[in-house]
Amino acid sequence: MKTEKISFSRRVLLGAAGAALAVFAGLGAAAPARAQNAVVPVEQLMAPPALPDVWLGPADAPVTIVEYASMTCSHCAAFHATTFPALKSKYVDTGKARFVLREFPLDPLATAAFMLARCSGDDKRNAVVDLLFSQQKNWAFTDKPVEALATLLKQTGMGQEAFEACLKNQDLYNNVNKVRDQASKDFGVSATPTFFFNGKKQSGELSPEALDKLMEPLLSKG
Repeated sequence: MKTEKISFSRRVLLGAAGAALAVFAGLGAAAPARAQNAVVPVEQLMAPPALPDVWLGPADAPVTIVEYASMTCSHCAAFHATTFPALKSKYVDTGKARFVLREFPLDPLATAAFMLARCSGDDKRNAVVDLLFSQQKNWAFTDKPVEALATLLKQTGMGQEAFEACLKNQDLYNNVNKVRDQASKDFGVSATPTFFFNGKKQSGELSPEALDKLMEPLLSKG
């Protein structure tokens, strides 16, 4: 997506856009080289990020899956439409895996979307993320994305006043970007989606079949 074609109607997002792009432009040089299948120490990966994780699945599950995603990433949306339901029903709901999605916005609009999901509260955050992914083409790739987001968030009970207050929350904005910055600098994340299965890095969209191949050896160890 070419962010220069997006017309933001909120002054706060116009200001945030330049800051977010400037920060993201410098990530590549700071990130350590971590190849596909590189392993990040689990204790390092699981250190508390700038925003608290909102987990699905039991804390004692044998497999911990961390996904770094961007709300405007079409491959992330495809994963959540085609593979995530199988991941949840086959592995999370059965206690075999614990899953968390962490913020890695690739542009200011993705940052805004993540902020809105966080402002919805921990109990609604994952549901809002699911909603935004399922409706991605209706807000991320339109001429008036902010208005489209406001309309969509009304379905979750968020009014216009709360919507605008959320997007002006500088601390939240900073923390969303801190999560992304840490992933880039410490874990070598440079694209979305990027997954870590018990610390083992896997980049790119995963099919249900690819997911099963990754999970089988991890579960057989137990």
